[in-house]
Amino acid sequence: MIKSIFNSIFLLSILISSCNGQNKNAEGQSATAKIIGSTVQQIDKSIWVIFQDKKNNYWFGSNGTGVYCWDGKIIKHYTDKDGLIENRIRGIQEDGSGNIFFDTPIGVSKFDGEKFVSLTPVEPKMSQWKLQEDDIWFKGNGDVLGAYRYDGETLHHLEFSDIDSLEHDITHGVYTIYKDKQSNIWFGTLSKGVCRFDGESLKWIYEKELSVLDDGRVPAVRSILEDNEGFFRFSNIISKYKISTSKTKTDLVYEKLPAIDLSKQKSKMVLPYYTSAVMDKENLWMTNYNEGVWNYNGEDLTNYIVMDGEVKVLPVSIYKDNSGGIWVATDNAGVYKYNGSEFVKFGK
Repeated sequence: MIKSIFNSIFLLSILISSCNGQNKNAEGQSATAKIIGSTVQQIDKSIWVIFQDKKNNYWFGSNGTGVYCWDGKIIKHYTDKDGLIENRIRGIQEDGSGNIFFDTPIGVSKFDGEKFVSLTPVEPKMSQWKLQEDDIWFKGNGDVLGAYRYDGETLHHLEFSDIDSLEHDITHGVYTIYKDKQSNIWFGTLSKGVCRFDGESLKWIYEKELSVLDDGRVPAVRSILEDNEGFFRFSNIISKYKISTSKTKTDLVYEKLPAIDLSKQKSKMVLPYYTSAVMDKENLWMTNYNEGVWNYNGEDLTNYIVMDGEVKVLPVSIYKDNSGGIWVATDNAGVYKYNGSEFVKFGK
């Protein structure tokens, strides 16, 4: 009897000790887990990128102070001190698992909701030019030319020279990447026009308005968009392109048509180029750094000069959120949202 009681007490003591140990470990892990980011009251004035994730959080990428996440109530601020690879944000994307990716001038950061991980690229190989449904593409920035493809495990650095034997120089620097309705990947370059990767080959479009202008200016293809009628628009209102589905030619087969006839417009762009564009159900929205926001409804071109008090706002990019709302990121006044008649500053 005494032995039975002793055994029961012994087993109970082991059980209690084990549970305390688990609690201690859990508490220890919780206590040592690093909570990154800080809560702030406002975002920086120089915001270049806007993105809304699947959970409807808004991400605002700055030009030097990191990234801000707004969940509708509070603003969290993340910088390189929290593990972000660089504080200048040039692009924001999300994968199917909800990871958020930040494209910067020196590389790519992946954020899983708890920590940032810097993706290390592998050097280019022709075999890695692939077109897979879940891949994420990033611009080549800074001194690294070409583009990057992330397949969920590896970040592949890809060079155009591996595909088409073009001269490797800065003119092939990528300014924008766009996936069209047929899942082809498009690249806009500094002065070599645009190219499309269809999974088999890279095909180019070389046109004067996509390269060096007669007066020496180089506007670069900073925006690529397939509009509601299936025309492609490459960072300007001079021309729009109808792309052939043929894959038999070395270069793309296309028809070039006039885009917007400024002679028939009351509002006219001084330089008929834009840095960013989106389509809503009926309208083409564009940003021009020095000339504000532009709207084209198929007939009329309307200009919105956005003001921050007495200071003219300098738009960098425009974004359509999950509900179709139109937002503008600016270089000097934070972000603005269109309310149906005007652009209203975020935070006011």
